[in-house]
Amino acid sequence: MCLAVPMKLKKIEQDVGFVEVSGIEREVSLTLVPEAKVGDFLLIHAGFAIAVIDEKEAIETLDTIKEYLSYEETGEKREHS
Repeated sequence: MCLAVPMKLKKIEQDVGFVEVSGIEREVSLTLVPEAKVGDFLLIHAGFAIAVIDEKEAIETLDTIKEYLSYEETGEKREHS
């Protein structure tokens, strides 16, 4: 299974982006999303930013990932707040 994770673009140096989510920082290639700007949320897969997404979609996706991970750890479904 492949998974793309939303991360926020913090800095750009040529075609390299510096992204962050939940305190995790990574360097990624921006060659597939030359329109990306600092502050955008990007979908990251295998070291590449593959799409620019809106903040609402990024937050919903991150919440879904957190819910899944919580279930994997505890075996209990987490209630939405």
